[in-house]
Amino acid sequence: MATHNSLCMKEMSAKSNLRFVIVPGNGGGEVTRANWYGWLAKKLEDAGLTCLLRNMPDPVQARESVWLPFMEKELGCDQNTVIVGHSSGAEAAMRFAETRKVHSLVLVSACMTDLGMESERVSGYYSRPWLWEEIKANCKVKVAQFGSRDDPFIPFEEQEQVATGLDSQFFQHTDKGHFMNSTFPELLKYLKDLVGGER
Repeated sequence: MATHNSLCMKEMSAKSNLRFVIVPGNGGGEVTRANWYGWLAKKLEDAGLTCLLRNMPDPVQARESVWLPFMEKELGCDQNTVIVGHSSGAEAAMRFAETRKVHSLVLVSACMTDLGMESERVSGYYSRPWLWEEIKANCKVKVAQFGSRDDPFIPFEEQEQVATGLDSQFFQHTDKGHFMNSTFPELLKYLKDLVGGER
């Protein structure tokens, strides 16, 4: 028997042209089994929404010169796309939106420097200043951001700098680490609310 919530989501999806693209963090492996990516994609698809989650090329170094063309040509990111980017995927989402219009960005564990790590520096994302104003102008909806104070990889101060630069809607947590759990209900709720706002 259909629940009230599932009926509401079906109604929302029927009236929404939004599509979702999940851009994962680097590291390789099958993305549908990594972190919360596959869980979120299935939840969105179960609601009748379009969500793309693909294994990325160059998955370890996650070079900008490889990922951004893939996001545009293969994933079809455009003005009707909500890009959900995690870690390196968040940086890819930000650089993408510097020069291309999107519906919105949802950033998880975002940073703005290579944190002194050569393995991050080679990606190319951190080679120049971030164009915060251009990113904001190319997003139809205010940027959303999820960060946790206990992230073992990205200092919270760095996440705050991203939030300041983008004037993002910043959902701050204290116990989510680098957001590597198998589910992410807070993100799902935000995306459901976003679809509801498009009705």
